[in-house]
Amino acid sequence: MSSTGVFQYPAKQSGVAIIMVLLIVALATSLAAYMTEQQSLWQRQVESQFSHVQARRLGIAGIDWSRAVLGEDARSTSGIDHEQELWAMQLPALPVEGGEVIGIIKDRQGLFNLNNLARNNVRSQPDIEQFQRLLEILRLPTELASDVADFIQPQNDTENVYYLGLAHPYRASKQQLTELGELALIRGFDKKTIAILQDFVTVLPDFTPINVNFASPEVLAAILKNMTLADARIMIQQRKGNPFKTVQDFRTRLPKGNILVPANSVSVTSNYFLVTGRANLGEAQVTTKALLHRTSGWPKVVWQSVQ
Repeated sequence: MSSTGVFQYPAKQSGVAIIMVLLIVALATSLAAYMTEQQSLWQRQVESQFSHVQARRLGIAGIDWSRAVLGEDARSTSGIDHEQELWAMQLPALPVEGGEVIGIIKDRQGLFNLNNLARNNVRSQPDIEQFQRLLEILRLPTELASDVADFIQPQNDTENVYYLGLAHPYRASKQQLTELGELALIRGFDKKTIAILQDFVTVLPDFTPINVNFASPEVLAAILKNMTLADARIMIQQRKGNPFKTVQDFRTRLPKGNILVPANSVSVTSNYFLVTGRANLGEAQVTTKALLHRTSGWPKVVWQSVQ
């Protein structure tokens, strides 16, 4: 207490008070900055989630667009499916507000359908022999054809001896394959082998003939006995700009020689298509895939994935 009766803080207490005020101000400033940053982060997260939802919707819309394109193509007067059709050509990305969308439709019946190895729960020897020829062309072990057939249609329980003897045992599926990745479960298949095969084989739920307007030289030479790979390459070159109109047209244009065309093994039309789409919106990116089955009218979705 001073002589004037006014209470005065000691100098030390006054300095502490100033430091406390500064600390409080600094804390408040930091808290305000933190809250602003969190709000900005929250806003970015909300925007990112919104962009992802919108991109997902665009991806699914792309699948529906593909169904419409293929449905319209089915109503066309050509009656055949080939590489020069509009749906088979890769179109440039379509710009949308804040991003872009791109979609690709690919034929699946120019590939060898592994599920053909067993038809109506019965092993198909002609198809097994075709797959063996394909494996030979690709310089892969031909016994893999029997291994696949044994996995999806075992002849007896002895087929399970190998699988039950593994470190993590399981049994042969006794059913159709649903995706190429399942080949990793079958004896003799590794990542390298599957990588080589993926451009030549597919997995479809029904028996499917090969569409000769999309088949590669390797597949064509595999399904046609006595067809050489060189002759198959010549036919593929000749079909450019002049696709096969009918199966008879295809037979007529075969090179001379004893080339065997198994009944119902070839076609000039397709019913199965793989749609791959990508939607970029802001920082969000969504990839869609779908297998479409076209019979009549609107194609059905066999399976689809959105990631």
